Amino acid sequence: MKKVLSFIVVIILALVETAHAGLCYSDVEAEAEQGIRIHSELMVIGLNCQHMGARYDMDLYKEYREFTVKHADLFAKYEDILLSFFAKRGDQKPEVSLNTLRTDFANKISNDSAAMRPDIFCARYAQRIEKASVMKQVDLRKWAATIYPQHPVSYPVCVE
Repeated sequence: MKKVLSFIVVIILALVETAHAGLCYSDVEAEAEQGIRIHSELMVIGLNCQHMGARYDMDLYKEYREFTVKHADLFAKYEDILLSFFAKRGDQKPEVSLNTLRTDFANKISNDSAAMRPDIFCARYAQRIEKASVMKQVDLRKWAATIYPQHPVSYPVCVE
């Protein structure tokens, strides 16, 4: 009986894995993930490099927070899109999946930061906040909709 149950569990896990492997993102879902990645990365950059703007009388973390407020409706929309995707994927707690995704993005750039001297990291990344802070929503959406090879999305984009 145990062997039969074990076999059934293995089959169910294989089917779940196959179902997950067969998922793909719509263009909107891919944009949403990239938008959340951008937002998460900018947060880490702002926190790590807030001192960089002092000589220009600016606080990069403050710039990040203002950017967040300016585009709060877009980020909320991106979150809703991803929550729907995670629910469609069968996640029991889509909010946990979204938080894990955000954490993974933040950890990736935090690891980059830890591997560099702070001045080098900030020289390389701080301008992203300055660039983002003046973007209109259409420009931010265009940025999020562009999938760069070094920043692939978690699932392939569906071919329609």
